[in-house]
Amino acid sequence: MVDEALTILSVLANHQEAKVAIVKASTIPVLIDLLRTGSPRNKENASAILLSLCKRDNENLACLGRLGAIIPLSELARNGTERAKRKATSLLSIFASRNSTDRVCKRKG
Repeated sequence: MVDEALTILSVLANHQEAKVAIVKASTIPVLIDLLRTGSPRNKENASAILLSLCKRDNENLACLGRLGAIIPLSELARNGTERAKRKATSLLSIFASRNSTDRVCKRKG
């Protein structure tokens, strides 16, 4: 049942209105927990949903950092299924890019 719910969320997370509702429902901590403890399929879908939620959304991206998602994403990028590796690597890349941009902006300011 969890696999099916995550699959539906991954489709919905690509639509702005649904994205807002998903975040308001406090799902980010649950998705991060699934990165750590879920089945391989759960981890795939959780990483796909988190990627959709964090693309072009610095607030959600910062939330991932605060909630400790970097370590489970790094582990998933090394040891997950091929799809999970791609999603986790993309999300880590976005996170790294945002952090380097923040450092440049802080130096200029």
